[in-house]
Amino acid sequence: MQQRTTEAQEINAAVTLPRWEVPRRARATELPSILRSLLQNKVAALGVLIVLGMLFVAIFAPFVAPHQLEGEVSIGEQLRRRLKPPAWTEGGTSEFLLGTDSLGRDILSRVIYGSRVSLTVGFTAVAFGGTIGVILGLISGYSGGLVDDIIMRIADIWLAFPFIILAILLLSVLGPGLDKLIAVLALGGWVGYARVTRGQVLAVREKEYVEAARALGVPRMRILFRHIMPNTLAPIIVISSFAVATTILAEAALSFLGLGVKPAIPTWGSMLADGRDYLRDAWWLATFPGIAIMITVLGINLFGDWLRDYLDPRLKV
Repeated sequence: MQQRTTEAQEINAAVTLPRWEVPRRARATELPSILRSLLQNKVAALGVLIVLGMLFVAIFAPFVAPHQLEGEVSIGEQLRRRLKPPAWTEGGTSEFLLGTDSLGRDILSRVIYGSRVSLTVGFTAVAFGGTIGVILGLISGYSGGLVDDIIMRIADIWLAFPFIILAILLLSVLGPGLDKLIAVLALGGWVGYARVTRGQVLAVREKEYVEAARALGVPRMRILFRHIMPNTLAPIIVISSFAVATTILAEAALSFLGLGVKPAIPTWGSMLADGRDYLRDAWWLATFPGIAIMITVLGINLFGDWLRDYLDPRLKV
């Protein structure tokens, strides 16, 4: 028994150390390398600036927005300033840079506050959906057999339903609400993470360092979460970056249909819905929320493209 343990320890020492067991000094050099690579790619740097700018605006919306959402003026005064055009057009004023909507509310302030909902839903739904998918993918890929079959068949059945139709059905039953919207979007995204994680686990679980850990008697859960999961995270991170953009678009679509958050809370999708009846006479009602969605999704996708290239070892020569 002692000889077998010694041999297993020699095998474990001979194999290449996984990424998380690299000495701390070596890991400390990764951050400057990431920043250097990011700064060399101007397009990716632009994407990061867009995302950070949107996050800053969303967090400090009460201080950035030029007007409050409600209670600032009387109802009569608010209605008298309805459908003001942007400041640079005829009839516009510097008080309302992007104009006002059909109820006299400032478009710029509503776009700023709407970023809170979109980014909160995008990042939170991806975090919950990714966590569920990664855990199920790890269990499925490492266990195999009946457990693998059950999880993958559930994933296949889930993929058989058009997600947007399923989301509309669930939200129609549950009603509007930020927590319900996040839950539905998270449930709609776990399948992709599970399938990718399972494929990565199948490729990693027979590696030498995993075999050495088994020979040393390391518990299964420790092998799964310490020795296998870190080596499957690179594609998951890339998928998550693109999934945030997709989730923001899904939230806008559901809000456009009136199935997002409550009507009193401004969202980019609901602003698009409010402006569809004024496209000819008040084009700014739908234009600026649409531009906000486009810029945010573009920034996230630009960052995701760079992240995919950076984490892909085949592109590093």
